Amino acid sequence: MRSTLRSLCDDEEMAPEHDEVDRIVSAWIAQRPDLDFSPLEVLSRVDRLSRHLDRARREAFHRSDLEPWEWDVLSALRRAGEPYTLSPKQLLQQTLVSSGTMTNRIDRLVERRLVVRAADPGDGRGVLVTLTEEGRNRVDAAITRLVDAEAELLSQLSRADRDRLAGLLRKLSLGFDV
Repeated sequence: MRSTLRSLCDDEEMAPEHDEVDRIVSAWIAQRPDLDFSPLEVLSRVDRLSRHLDRARREAFHRSDLEPWEWDVLSALRRAGEPYTLSPKQLLQQTLVSSGTMTNRIDRLVERRLVVRAADPGDGRGVLVTLTEEGRNRVDAAITRLVDAEAELLSQLSRADRDRLAGLLRKLSLGFDV
C-alpha cells in the first residue's frame, strides 16, 4: 500500500517506508477489506501532525511570554500595520470570540501593558486598541519563533512539496465554513 505522504514527495526515497498510520490502515484493511481507508490515511496524519504543530506553537508563544489567546489579539493588531490599531469590533471579527470575551482579553492585555485602549476620535462612543512597543516586541519575537518552528516541522519537504501540500490543504479547507 502506497502512503499518501510518499505520493506527495518529489523524492520517494525521502519518505519513510512505513509510519504508524500505515500500520493501522494495513490492519484495518485486513479486517475490513470492503472499506476505502484513504480518508483515514490522510486525516490520521493531519491529526498527528496537528499535535506537533500545537506543541510548536505553544512553545513559541511561551518563549515570548504570551498565551495563545494573547497571540491571537496581538497578531491581529500587528498585521493591521502602523499604527497597529483596531476597534474591538474588528478584533472580534479576526479572533472569532464573543464581545464579553474580547473585553476581558483587552482588559488583561492593558494590565500587562501590551496594548493601550483610547477613545476613538472619529466616534465619541467607540474605543480603539493599539499595540504598545512591548506588545509589538513580543508578537514579533513570537512570529519569528513560530515560523522557525513550523519550518522545522516541514524540513523534510521541498519547497515544491510544501507549495503542493498548501494548495491541497487550501482546497480542502475552502469546503468548510472556517
